[in-house]
Amino acid sequence: MSKPKSINRPAKTIAMIAIFAALYAALRIIPTVPMIGTGATFHLSDILAPLYGILLGPFVGGVSIIIGTFAAIGLGTPAPFLGLDFLPAFVVAVSLGFLVKGKWLPVVILNALLLIGYAINPLTVNFIVTPWGTVPYLWMHIAAFIVLLSPLGRRAGKWVKSEKAATITAGFVVMAFVGTMMQHLMGGILYEVILGQIGGMSQAAFTTTWNIVFYIYPWERLALIIGAVAVGVPVTRALRKFIFPPETKPVATATADQSVPKQ
Repeated sequence: MSKPKSINRPAKTIAMIAIFAALYAALRIIPTVPMIGTGATFHLSDILAPLYGILLGPFVGGVSIIIGTFAAIGLGTPAPFLGLDFLPAFVVAVSLGFLVKGKWLPVVILNALLLIGYAINPLTVNFIVTPWGTVPYLWMHIAAFIVLLSPLGRRAGKWVKSEKAATITAGFVVMAFVGTMMQHLMGGILYEVILGQIGGMSQAAFTTTWNIVFYIYPWERLALIIGAVAVGVPVTRALRKFIFPPETKPVATATADQSVPKQ
């Protein structure tokens, strides 16, 4: 009886990818707020990236985002990052999918690489002079990395599988916070490399852009976190048994062995 199951599993995976890629493409067509300096916009699909990783896992979630992004581009959505526009959301889905599976270390390494990669780019403005003093541009990203390194980062993947609404919500808040800040780092790296190092955008233009974005991005990220939690928690509670099936233990075998009389 195991053979039909092994045959059906790839078919189910393909079907899920097709469905969720179509959903992602449909929402990617819907613009939200302008993306400063590119002429493009953020999209409603940005809210799905954490959910795809948490609910679908790193493979199905990640592949759905790649296919959905290119489908949306084919339907006319602008692609300011030379076809690599899927990378920020892909990073989120894969990272949070790993956290749900208990694979914490790869996510820590990737987050650290993104932080370093963004910080060392000569087009980056690492410190912003504000009326309240000089503040690191990456203050919120560093806070998210600290959360990832803390016990919260290890436990959040288990919390989203809970039966309690409060525990699921806490897990989603932690994971959406970590994920959306990694998404922002990946987007920033693409922005600098493609528009700056490849496209020739000047250092002065980047300095102006980052000084504006510094005051905007915390609210933008907060909105994405709230959206992910507002959508993800009820969906997870409704479909928990299908998304996170209970682990089966070989109890029956052990019971059968114990029931056999010893001679």
